[in-house]
Amino acid sequence: MTTLITNIGSLLTNDPELGTLTDAAIVLDGDTVAWVGSAASAPDADQRVDAEGRAVIPGFVDSHSHLVFAGDRTAEFNARMSGQSYTAGGIRTTVAATRAAGDEQLDANVRRYFAEMLRQGTTTVEVKSGYGLTVEDEARALRIAGAHTQETTYLGAHVVAPEFAEDPAGYVALVTGEMLDACAPYARYVDVFCERGAFDGDQARAILTAGAARGLTPRVHANQLTQGPGVQLAVELGAASADHCTHLSDEDVKALADARETTVATLLPGAEFSTRAVYPDARRLIDAGATVALSTDCNPGSSFTSSMPFCIAVAVRDMGMTPDEAVVAATLGGARALRRTDVGHLAPGARADLALLDAPSHVHLAYRPGVPLVSAVWQGGARAC
Repeated sequence: MTTLITNIGSLLTNDPELGTLTDAAIVLDGDTVAWVGSAASAPDADQRVDAEGRAVIPGFVDSHSHLVFAGDRTAEFNARMSGQSYTAGGIRTTVAATRAAGDEQLDANVRRYFAEMLRQGTTTVEVKSGYGLTVEDEARALRIAGAHTQETTYLGAHVVAPEFAEDPAGYVALVTGEMLDACAPYARYVDVFCERGAFDGDQARAILTAGAARGLTPRVHANQLTQGPGVQLAVELGAASADHCTHLSDEDVKALADARETTVATLLPGAEFSTRAVYPDARRLIDAGATVALSTDCNPGSSFTSSMPFCIAVAVRDMGMTPDEAVVAATLGGARALRRTDVGHLAPGARADLALLDAPSHVHLAYRPGVPLVSAVWQGGARAC
């Protein structure tokens, strides 16, 4: 079955040769983009969709989320908005609730948030474990996530499990040993929260190196709360991404710029919004030449949003990004953070993941913050919503 979407007012392709097209059309053949060009030159197809002058963009690629969880941290958020500071310790509240939840409840939650994301134009999602912190609970989190996405990340090193509060070295040994053995078959990536209150540089190196030895690609929660070793470690180990990147030295920025082809700086403005923290300086990274992605960091504690359009609006308003840069970061940037070449762009041969906006241009995603502008989504060539 082929589908022609025509009369597109503005088609953002993220392809260096095609650029952004006006009066455009796109043909989907099965799960693949078959043709892109002028509406006047479009070939016939089995079915036809009139975009009525609206914009089409690639589906958003959310390369950082924590969706396998149970429980609620409303009280923590309320306290934070009343003046308390954010620390990594709140994660343990979700750990207790997640351990107590059944598989069906966790799976239903994941389905719910995937549906939320899809309605807002997100067609590719990475999901981490990290709210179980036992061998069994981390493995089941990855099994549940893997039923919904191929982009799964082992994050046993989210924080030290409460049972090991007095023996962090013992927990690192578990994460790099029995837990890794149980989780590696269900994961593509290994991640670590390299931060005060979580894991230091030496611990993070041991965890990432062990995961890489099992074939998992490293990612790093880096430099969120303080300036620390996370970014440098991510670059040194060839991590796919350094995520957060809020507190960076000049050396960190240079390292990310030099590693632009391998390590993406993934910025998560929902976390700063929800914790009233300083936003990462996207302008500084972009001007230095780093590759930047935007993601939601959807989680119940520090960034309970599933909305990439919201993150785009915040990045433009508070992080120095242009509307074009922010939308590219939320699509092609996320794809690069997942080392995917088939998503995040719309050119012949790409996966047919795209969103139709109820607006004439993708700029409206930042221009009209909070407005539900995604009117239709195709995922793998099929109309999904």
